[in-house]
Amino acid sequence: MAQTKRKRRTKHRGNAAGTVEVRGRTGRPPTPEERKKQDRAKRAQARQAKPPTWNASLKKATLAAGFMFIFLLVTNKFRVLPAVIFALLAMALYIPSGYYLDGWIYRRYLRKQGQSQ
Repeated sequence: MAQTKRKRRTKHRGNAAGTVEVRGRTGRPPTPEERKKQDRAKRAQARQAKPPTWNASLKKATLAAGFMFIFLLVTNKFRVLPAVIFALLAMALYIPSGYYLDGWIYRRYLRKQGQSQ
């Protein structure tokens, strides 16, 4: 005999802890264009500005000082001591300047988004 009562398409069931587990998408699968838009939105969300950290500034300064050391080593006839000294001084300047620059960029991003710190 034919079924007279229509079944629900989506079911929300609570588990023992009281949280509701939702089944996945029950409608039509997204088209490739819709999938691209969703992926683009996820990547943009992941790319959002993050608050500045001293650790990130240290990593950036170390990378920049390393490039500075290599550049000075090659251009200064492979004299190691002056290249090391100059790279360490540059790194000492890059760490705080990088942190405060990241902080300025982050605050500007928040203002643009209409949020507060």
